Amino acid sequence: MIFFKRLACAMVALVAGLQLAQAQSPVSKIIVPFAPGGGQDVLARVIAPELGALLGETFIIENRAGAGGAVGATAVARSKPDGTTLLMAASSHTITAALDRKTPFDPVKDFTAVAHVGNGAYILLVNARLPVKSVAELIAYAKANPGRLNYSSAGVGSATHLTMAYFANRAAINIVHVPFKSTAEALNSIMAGDTDMLIVPTLGSQAFMETPALRLLAVVSKSRIALLPDVPTVSENGLPGFEFTSWFGLLGPANMPADVTLKINSAVAKVIAMPHVAANIAQQGIEPLPLSSPAYTELLTDHYAAMKKIIADAGLGGE
Repeated sequence: MIFFKRLACAMVALVAGLQLAQAQSPVSKIIVPFAPGGGQDVLARVIAPELGALLGETFIIENRAGAGGAVGATAVARSKPDGTTLLMAASSHTITAALDRKTPFDPVKDFTAVAHVGNGAYILLVNARLPVKSVAELIAYAKANPGRLNYSSAGVGSATHLTMAYFANRAAINIVHVPFKSTAEALNSIMAGDTDMLIVPTLGSQAFMETPALRLLAVVSKSRIALLPDVPTVSENGLPGFEFTSWFGLLGPANMPADVTLKINSAVAKVIAMPHVAANIAQQGIEPLPLSSPAYTELLTDHYAAMKKIIADAGLGGE
């Protein structure tokens, strides 16, 4: 009897100790600036558990959608620069600011480039009811029906908006923009036939690639990708020289301590090198590419300048 009482007391003490340890375990968050289901959301949920395990923390994912990613990015820019609040960013981060839509932050100066995760390709999808099977046929059909076709996006200022607007400008076609709040909503719209086409990251889009309601016309990259080796590029399929790729990475508020940045940067490099994580990311069409914080900062700076030029060329400034 005494033994069982002692055992019960020991169990109570163990449970209490575990609860206390859990309560004292550091909790950090990764803000995804779009709704659940999109590419950044998928990537954040792949790396968060392993990152937390390496750093001895619990990482939670918080979705803050709106304004082409500006709502979530602003929340991170205004947070305490201690490494406990990070942004799962992508090309839309610099695109939103480059569109000159009065965003309340500078995409480079107001952030710390913590850890680059990798680069991803985009794909061009159309609703299967459209009588086109190549980029050349899509362009010809759009020219024959000016203003009658439309395209969905994850919101004004998102990468899915800019890439298609840039495509339309380069192809000299008149198509109507229909913005949504997330990539998932944009994909559901084209699948339902409410919109006609979409350029979307491969990340988070695998489930839609082979659905009968959609037709995959091309990958929007310089060369074919390992994930879809039989799918031609836009350049070889009807619009020579056209390409667009995205970067993915973690950003923090400006002025994060160098040691904190280095700690997270090193941990992310280890996470994306893990075989199961690398395989998962590759299946999403992402090429893992760890970079130092200075190299990532340079990438941000160069991409911001490049997006400004593309936006100016496409006549999108001030939309």
